[in-house]
Amino acid sequence: MKSRVPRLAVLGGGTGLAVLLRALKRARGPQANAEGLIGVVTMTDDGGSSGRLRRDFGVLPPGDVRNCLAALADDEDLLTRLFQYRFANGEGLSGHSFGNLFLTALTGITGNFYQAILTAEEILSVRGRILPSTLSDVHLRARGASGKWYEGESAIGMAAERLTQLELEPAAVAAFPAAISALRQADLIVLGPGSLYTSILPNLLIPAIRQAVQESSARVFLALNLMTQPGETDGMTGLDHLQAVQRHVGEGLVDGVIANMTPLPSDRLARYAALGSMPVEVDRADFEAHGVQLIEEELLADDELIRHDDESLGTVILRLASHGHGALGTLTSDDSAPAEALKR
Repeated sequence: MKSRVPRLAVLGGGTGLAVLLRALKRARGPQANAEGLIGVVTMTDDGGSSGRLRRDFGVLPPGDVRNCLAALADDEDLLTRLFQYRFANGEGLSGHSFGNLFLTALTGITGNFYQAILTAEEILSVRGRILPSTLSDVHLRARGASGKWYEGESAIGMAAERLTQLELEPAAVAAFPAAISALRQADLIVLGPGSLYTSILPNLLIPAIRQAVQESSARVFLALNLMTQPGETDGMTGLDHLQAVQRHVGEGLVDGVIANMTPLPSDRLARYAALGSMPVEVDRADFEAHGVQLIEEELLADDELIRHDDESLGTVILRLASHGHGALGTLTSDDSAPAEALKR
């Protein structure tokens, strides 16, 4: 009897979610059921093109959704490149991407942001599903260790101090029902990789999203970034990332952590250090003491950046979904990481 293909749900935002969705799309193959790969996207972006459209037209931020749609497109050639095209000049147009404007226009025509997403999915023939975590207008705020409050996702990303509290406004925002259903039906849920406070945690702060993850029978894994994010996670270790999740959503939500074990080249480290970014240190004993499984694999991309090899990370996640609690052996990755992958 043919085994059932595992259903994967990935929560996040920014470019990290899009890169992982692209890797999972390719790893699953062209014949895989689109309903088996779900991206749940945060709706708190207030910067760049998304922020301008949000302020000018009162729409939900389209940028992260646009990136994920492009990542899951069946044909990553002309239509996808058009969707990602960003205007370099022009009064009112400079800085906007075509896809953001397209989603904004469709939302105005249909009166429904999700209907705009569905239309874009059909045009791009996406091999997965993109679900906003909420269809409500929601904003992010955080308090730093100094007691200072940072209002909005953009300000939080540049806080440059340890964040102690993260909140949504309104706090009891309604979750998108389709996202709740997808999380409840998932076999594996992955948090990240991506910005901890501005991409991953905002989804989990929505009460019904958090409850769906907690009540799902799926195992939940946190995919750690390789480097700290200047201004947002300065000096944070892998355990600090886990404890930040636990502090905001409670212990027991995360079953395991996925981390890189490839040594980081010193020349690349020096370049990142100049920008204030340091390796996210991982100590197996830390996670064992908290009852959390640590999956360490060769995940470093072979290029000038310090970032995940997307194909390797996708393979690890598929292996976890297929084998559950079984031990993972060393995974070999396809050396041809997608050249068009968005850089984190």
